[in-house]
Amino acid sequence: MHTSPPSSSSFPRLSRRACLQWAAAAGVAALAGTVRAGALDRIRARGTLSVAIYQDMPPFHVAGQGIDIELARALAGALDVKLSLLPFLADENMGDDLRNMVWRGHYLGFGPADALLHVPVDRPLMDETPQALIFAPYYRERVVLARRLDRLPQLDTLSALGDAKVAVSGKTLAGWLMIGADNGAYRDQLDTQPKDGAEAARALQRGEVAAAAGLASEIESVLRGDARFAIAPLPSPRIQRNGWAVGMAVKKDATDLAQALQASVNALAQSGRLRTMFEGGNVAWQAP
Repeated sequence: MHTSPPSSSSFPRLSRRACLQWAAAAGVAALAGTVRAGALDRIRARGTLSVAIYQDMPPFHVAGQGIDIELARALAGALDVKLSLLPFLADENMGDDLRNMVWRGHYLGFGPADALLHVPVDRPLMDETPQALIFAPYYRERVVLARRLDRLPQLDTLSALGDAKVAVSGKTLAGWLMIGADNGAYRDQLDTQPKDGAEAARALQRGEVAAAAGLASEIESVLRGDARFAIAPLPSPRIQRNGWAVGMAVKKDATDLAQALQASVNALAQSGRLRTMFEGGNVAWQAP
């Protein structure tokens, strides 16, 4: 989802998912500081790890299934405790989600969880949210464009689209990029009704459009392995082709928990189990 990515406070008022997509890779957050006595011990004492996950985020969570569900189970297993999932609807921006699900709790009375998955490992976000530790990148996300090879055999620049119709969710970074590309040259040929990239990919699969834009994870989950389509980074100078890292967050003083979860993610990556989780969702794992 930037040669000089904006901080989360400068994001356009798009959906929280669009804000998340603005994040740039920043590496693992420093886990320095005084260890919170008992943070990990309390989890083991009660025998449950509470993990917040985003509701309806294909292919990471849809109807109780997805990559983030599998990762949460693995993390709980590594701590030898049971998993308690806390699905929630995204708020206006990532800062709100961190407040609601990591360090304070939601005003409706639920949360915070012990950990929140699918957090951009982004230095400006870390600086703006000192109440949370952001760490353990487990995937590298990108914005991509998929196309039918029989209709668009070559596409080095967006101008090669000609008048071909493109499906893209209007309330995402991919939608924002496509709507504004080349001074709005493609607006009339965009179908912006899909709710996300997976739905846009299905429109392409059905032959309703010649191309579809969205997150690599969304597009691949539908089209990966189908020889009729090509998937490549969106050819836009406004975003880095190598994408950004996605990780997790805990409360700032839960350093011992963060260290344990980081070690678990490292082990999952080294063993190949993390890659297998993504393959299960038909997504090519991109090391962060």
